[in-house]
Amino acid sequence: MLNTRSLSVVVPCYNAGQALHELHRRTRAACHQVIGNDYEIILVDDGSADDTWLVIKTLAEGDPHIVSVRLSRNYGHQMALTAGLSLVRGDLVLIMDDDLQDPPELLAPMHTLLRDTSADVVYGQRSTRIGETLFKTKTSALFYWLLSRITDLDIPLNTGDFRLVTRRVADILVQMPERDRFIRGMVAWLGFRQVPFLYDRQARFAGTTNYTLRKLVSFATDALISFSILPLRIATYLGVLLTAVLVGVGAYALISWKVYALVPGWTSLALLIAGSSSVQLLALGVIGEYVGRIYLQTKLRPLFLIAEVDQPRFATSDPHRAPDIRSSQ
Repeated sequence: MLNTRSLSVVVPCYNAGQALHELHRRTRAACHQVIGNDYEIILVDDGSADDTWLVIKTLAEGDPHIVSVRLSRNYGHQMALTAGLSLVRGDLVLIMDDDLQDPPELLAPMHTLLRDTSADVVYGQRSTRIGETLFKTKTSALFYWLLSRITDLDIPLNTGDFRLVTRRVADILVQMPERDRFIRGMVAWLGFRQVPFLYDRQARFAGTTNYTLRKLVSFATDALISFSILPLRIATYLGVLLTAVLVGVGAYALISWKVYALVPGWTSLALLIAGSSSVQLLALGVIGEYVGRIYLQTKLRPLFLIAEVDQPRFATSDPHRAPDIRSSQ
């Protein structure tokens, strides 16, 4: 039988000062409805430039259920999420963003679905995306289509990090040491029983998205490279194709010189040099992406550093169930 004595909610926060009061109010009500008083809300400030940390501390002073965490700098959403997961003490863990696009009121039906299906993961799957531009909708669909084609993982379409997971899933995610983290892909890799929960994604409660085009491209690159070696294989295929072309051109030039006594033209020579060089540089670039990630991984630096954390005693904690503060390595 699924043990649901307690709940942890993990919320990475970045420049979210305007939304935190409403997020706290709605999340607290949702938690109380589902689990009673045995819950914690872990708010992780990912090096925000606004008053996010001040708001978190103010909320924590009036609510002992809040665990306030401040990272030493901005590490990015996935690292901040990992930092929050490293501190969870509940039997279930709800992962959500700070912009209220994923309504915390969905905790109750997600919890019911998790219990009824005996699943380890209930992931939110967006049926509609209110307030998002056509460009973002189309590029997101293209990204998931491409990801499904070049990886061996079955990563559901139209999903984010919004999901309810069991404690063992959260623990395993924290233990996975890779630096280029793509949490939804890592959850899919774990296996276990995972079921979708369809919902309508809402517009942002306040502010604008922190994901610029550059960040989105970087995030997509991390996802593709972390779960597939197909780019390396493409580089190999291009090398083989270029070799075949060069062999053919070389044979043609040799026959032309012997039979027709033709002098090779500068145009064809320039095109060959430019074509071969571009393919070589492309292949080296792809290899460099992988080698660079290997280099950073071998440094074994901590994934994140916590500058400050206030973690009140958990409501259901006892001497035999102490908080488990895991290593950030």
